[in-house]
Amino acid sequence: MCRFQQVFKSSWVFGAVSPVNGASFFLELPKCNTETFEIFLKELSNSNPEELMVLVVDNAAFHKAKKLVIPQNIVLIFQPPYNPEVNPTEKIWAKFKRHFTNKVYHTLDEISDFIQQQVRNLSKNEIVSITRFDYIKPCFVWTVL
Repeated sequence: MCRFQQVFKSSWVFGAVSPVNGASFFLELPKCNTETFEIFLKELSNSNPEELMVLVVDNAAFHKAKKLVIPQNIVLIFQPPYNPEVNPTEKIWAKFKRHFTNKVYHTLDEISDFIQQQVRNLSKNEIVSITRFDYIKPCFVWTVL
């Protein structure tokens, strides 16, 4: 027998990581749609406005919405459909999910605390070791977070 929990509320975590130097940026928002993705992009852009940031994203509708405003220092690269393995950030989400599974959370605040703890526990070295694929080579041409 196992515990069962029905979920009626949600929270979403948007994130960007650098497989080159381990830098990261995470933002928890109440919805997952074009408007909140745009908020994430704006905050990410403002975190380092002088840097060009290249984000690998999936083909979710909100990533491609015509009304989406993408800051000038951010470029989106769309991964091939059904290929999450080419997106470095997916490895971070998998790590978070492994720690999240089979636990009961009674409030969204508890889930938010869990997310914040996971983010705090990530070191730059761990991010690099989890997300650096063979095709990502550190060299002078890479722009990093």
